[in-house]
Amino acid sequence: MQTHFTPEQLADPDTAQSNQILRACVHCGFCTATCPTYQILGDELDSPRGRIYLIKDMLENNRVPDAKTVKHIDRCLSCLACMTTCPSGVHYMHLVDHARAYINERYKRPLGDRALRWMLARILPYPTRFRLALLGAKAARPFARLMPDARLRAMLEMAPKRIPPVSRNDDPQTHPARGTRRKRVALMTGCAQKALNTDINDATIRLLTRLGCDVVVARGAGCCGALVHHMGKTSESHAAAAQNIRAWGAEMDADGLDAIVINTSGCGTTVKDYGHMFREDPLAEQAARISSITMDISELLMQLDMPESAPRSQVVAYHAACSLQHGQQIKTYPKDLLRRAGFTVTEPAESHLCCGSAGTYNLMQPEISQQLKARKVKALEARAPDIIAAGNIGCMMQIGSGTHIPIVHTVELLDWATGGPLPPALADMPNRAAGA
Repeated sequence: MQTHFTPEQLADPDTAQSNQILRACVHCGFCTATCPTYQILGDELDSPRGRIYLIKDMLENNRVPDAKTVKHIDRCLSCLACMTTCPSGVHYMHLVDHARAYINERYKRPLGDRALRWMLARILPYPTRFRLALLGAKAARPFARLMPDARLRAMLEMAPKRIPPVSRNDDPQTHPARGTRRKRVALMTGCAQKALNTDINDATIRLLTRLGCDVVVARGAGCCGALVHHMGKTSESHAAAAQNIRAWGAEMDADGLDAIVINTSGCGTTVKDYGHMFREDPLAEQAARISSITMDISELLMQLDMPESAPRSQVVAYHAACSLQHGQQIKTYPKDLLRRAGFTVTEPAESHLCCGSAGTYNLMQPEISQQLKARKVKALEARAPDIIAAGNIGCMMQIGSGTHIPIVHTVELLDWATGGPLPPALADMPNRAAGA
């Protein structure tokens, strides 16, 4: 794609990088075939190629974003399926990140949008605040249908039927390895996950210590910054990320770390990008060091050579989170691990398409999100599984709200298969899903 940025514009590092990304695009349109919003809406401007044209025009002309451009950029899930498909290597993620930051700086949203984004940014990254908000939403959930705004209804419907108690495993500490220590790793305990589902971190700690890892919950580490990063709130996302960089850097400098392990793939994609995010910052070197040892839990488990288990009776439908299969290009490890644990693994049709969760997307674009959820649930249920497994809390909440089939994190099944307890989500299953 031909571009016409001025030398003055190219002096800005973000614009210079966006220029390189734009010039890599050859208009082939392969991305339209795998873009969930294009599949749903059929509008060229709701495809990666269409959004690239809008971003190019906005940045090149240095113009104040208009409502049309913002609408189509907002509708992007950042699922990154386009990056997996693109034959030219267009780094759409960094381009749309730049566009969102540009929009956040220069576009005045309607009052309702500003209020919603402010509220989400002040609640979701903070587990205690989020837990209190969930308690309120749970109480108001019976009245959700009376809400005039679809986004408010989506927020109330997000509240789980059961809000778990705080897990003390998430407090800063070191969980010692059982037997001979093989690795020392830091676990990112997350933010929203600590309020929505404490079983995931508990299972991760049990599994990793059983396999010989000291598991460190670093003091000062918290939200990865992804939620506000995808809203274009650069200063807020960098502030959250900087806290993690310093907290994990202190552990690396003290007793050393072999890995920073993440069991929420949306967070993992962002932490692995810290080196890029901080490339012009004084923390650049330390951020790059953090990114270089960051792993999804499935990557670490493959290194630890988890032992094989006897065949089990359960059929598991594996849902591939976009942030894992497209953002991190991890496609086979979770399925390999589940098979090694004795489960029969199946995948739904259109496994490359997003479930519609996408961070806060299901709260800000509920109509599109609901269509994608229905499509994903239908594809998963068509496989007639006993259990659905996923590696991202957002996907679990999204899919779980649309099906009666129990959904659990992949690591919960692996923990169970190697001596851990039955995942609580399977406890009420009367059929073979709860059997050995």
